[in-house]
Order: sequence, then structure tokens, then C-alpha cells
Amino acid sequence: MPDLGHAEALMLALLNTAPVIDGVRRDELADTEGAQAWLAAQGWPASGNPARALREARDALKSVIVGTAGPASLAPFLTDVRATPVITDDGLKWTLDAASDNSVAVHAILAWDKLNTTNPGRLRPCSNPDCELFLIDRSKANNARWCSMAVCGNRMKARRHYQRSRQA
Repeated sequence: MPDLGHAEALMLALLNTAPVIDGVRRDELADTEGAQAWLAAQGWPASGNPARALREARDALKSVIVGTAGPASLAPFLTDVRATPVITDDGLKWTLDAASDNSVAVHAILAWDKLNTTNPGRLRPCSNPDCELFLIDRSKANNARWCSMAVCGNRMKARRHYQRSRQA
């Protein structure tokens, strides 16, 4: 099982596979080739036709995070998942056994659960209404609003400035 940092990165990468670029939504998981390339970029085996399973897991996880679905909607991705203990020289480690079609989804869901349990409210959608990306707020004040200050933050601040200057 990947460590928490890698699992969080995988989860965030999965959530952000459908960015809006120049006003057009681009889905990295739209087809088999795109899904296999995305998996390879994440360091996961890329075989078969993972696109549909990845899109379904991403969309279900997004719905839970934004509150349009409950956590129970993630249950189908966890069917037949088993954790097996393995004793090593360093102690007890858990090995996750999941169907290959759902292994990325399972790791992403486990990372969401861990983050939601240990740091609730830190995973959220970008506050830019034109953006569909998610962020993990690691700020001390828990007040990060944009997926990227350089892109979305700058755009939103420029919009507010423009609106204020037009009203004046």
C-alpha cells in the first residue's frame, strides 16, 4: 500500500483529471489511451481498459467531496477489497488486495477517508466557479481557496478588482 503522501497525491491527481482549459473541459480519462497514459504517469500498471472504472471512481469521489452524494456511494468500489497483514523485520505491514480495475480507486478512497478523518475540510474544490479542480489546503489557517494562486487566485482577484473599478 502506498504511503499516505503518495496516496493523497494519487487521490488529488485522480480528482483533477478533468480540468477546464480555456473554457473547455478536457478529460484525461476519456478513452483507454488517455487513462493508460495517466496511470503510467502516476506509476501504476497501465493495461486493459481502465478508463470507465477510473471515471466512475473520480466522479463518485467528487460527488462525496462536494456533498451531492454520501460516502455510501463509494461502497461499490470497495467490494471484495481485502487487507492482509504481513510481518516484516520492521513490524506489521498491511497489503491491500483489490481488483485491478479498482485498485487506484481503492487507494484514492482510502486517502480521502484518512484525510477526511484526520483533517476534515482540507480537501475542497477550487473557489473559482470556472475551475473544476480540487485542492488540499495545507495552510495553518485552513483558508486556501484556489487550486493555484498563480492561475485561479490571480483571475479571481483581477475579476474582483475590475468589478470594483467599474462600480466606482
